[in-house]
Amino acid sequence: MELIGQQRRSPVWLNLQPRFILLCCKTDMSGIHPSRKSYVEDFEILDLIKSPPDRNVITCTSRVGIAPEKASAILSQMDRKKRAAAILVPTDDGRVRMRLRELEEPITLFGEGPGDRRDRLRELLYQKQEGRSCINRDDSKIADEGLSHVMDEYGDNEEDEEFFTPGQPKLLDARKKIAIYSLCSAHNRIERQKMAATLPLQKHIKHRRAMKEYLNGYQVLGSQIADDRPLSLARFSPDAKFIAAGSWSGTIRMLTVPNLELKTLLRGHTDRIGGISWHPHAITMSSMSAHLASGGGEGNIHLWSLSAATPISTLSGHSARVCRVEHHPNGQYLASASFDTTWRLWDLATQQELLLQEGHSREVYTVAFQGDGALIASGGFDSIGRVWDLRTGRTIMVLDGHIREITGLGWHPDGYRVLTSSGDASVKVWDLRMVRCTASIGAHKKLVSDIRFFRGNSPLCHLSSDMKMDGTFFVTGGFDGDVKIHSSDDWAFVKGLSAHSGNVTSVDVSRDGRFVVSSGQDRTCKLWATEDITFL
Repeated sequence: MELIGQQRRSPVWLNLQPRFILLCCKTDMSGIHPSRKSYVEDFEILDLIKSPPDRNVITCTSRVGIAPEKASAILSQMDRKKRAAAILVPTDDGRVRMRLRELEEPITLFGEGPGDRRDRLRELLYQKQEGRSCINRDDSKIADEGLSHVMDEYGDNEEDEEFFTPGQPKLLDARKKIAIYSLCSAHNRIERQKMAATLPLQKHIKHRRAMKEYLNGYQVLGSQIADDRPLSLARFSPDAKFIAAGSWSGTIRMLTVPNLELKTLLRGHTDRIGGISWHPHAITMSSMSAHLASGGGEGNIHLWSLSAATPISTLSGHSARVCRVEHHPNGQYLASASFDTTWRLWDLATQQELLLQEGHSREVYTVAFQGDGALIASGGFDSIGRVWDLRTGRTIMVLDGHIREITGLGWHPDGYRVLTSSGDASVKVWDLRMVRCTASIGAHKKLVSDIRFFRGNSPLCHLSSDMKMDGTFFVTGGFDGDVKIHSSDDWAFVKGLSAHSGNVTSVDVSRDGRFVVSSGQDRTCKLWATEDITFL
């Protein structure tokens, strides 16, 4: 048997030195084509042992990836962080600073944010627990570089951490009161819904058509330049006799309805007005009670009485601009949203902070209570909304779907649907029962600045008095300069109101449904109503 072979370069991952490489065996070459036969017979057998060595072989001298010393440092760093994460530290930045001061450490470093400061405190507490006065900075640097390399290559798969902090006994009492109030409110709401479900379908259809015809009659009734600077917010009083209009100058003007005449000028904030909320029972309260609450750019919340031009009380706690404030339906509590990435719950009777709630990665811009008072929704510049259960403190739904900041929230009176307005020019409808977004409305051409539902129960003009009125429509304002009315039956556009020469910053609907108010950066406050409106 004749051997035919050739020299081949061995793979770098094998260390084999064969004497011969057998490519084929030939016993009979009679059946081979002459041209192929001559090629095979002329091939020379090579002895790999006697052949000169090939020194151009590339061998691997080290393992591909992270160096062993760097990998060891990474594992050590990850183990240290894992054990440090089990240490409880305060979530309030002020308490974190106080704890750092107790440890005789700098309360802040250059370029350090609240989250970094909290991580530094956790690391210091871990070092103290382990009995170490310092850490190996070289190993830490190597580990950080290695972790950065790994995260860039594989991504950060760390899950969000859910943590709880001890609450005050007053917060527990507040949760009990809210639970009792919400159960009674939910019971009454369900009874009304059952009664509405017994009405004939034709009557519902007729009522909806009459409602749309009525809404199509809205037009501008009056306009008033309310300040030298742009207006940020305008809200109706519960009896629709006054409008509280806040501006960038930090003042609030009380305007009469429908003449839009100045009644009172409220001074107290040193920066722009961010939120205005009327007390639900402001009509029946005494003259010295807190009828109104407002938030300012300086971070304070002022409580106002209609009988005084200065605030009767101030709620302090936020470290940045307060964007929105909202009264709880029972009137005992107040929620505030701030640029310090938190929203807070206040007890109006004691004027103390009950709850500091984190959960957003960026500024919190708006909050809104459900009609029953059991839930509250928050939204901010992280384009994420969250629905919280006030009775337990847990998040029950995340509103993730907008591609820009959430600027407004509106609860439908049915209790299980909430609407969000956003800088992406859309309004989304979220269903808590289905736990998903059920509709997306292209409301405006630019940013949608505000959204408000009609929440009254009084009959509108010639409409039937035995039909459900609240929640039949909602109003939006946008930076395209328009105010738009939408139906809540099919989320269809009903009427567009155009009169502002600049961005519309807020909208509101009176509880009797007879008026719509809007404020804008053109410094005007505009009142909208039907042409055949009658004044009481």
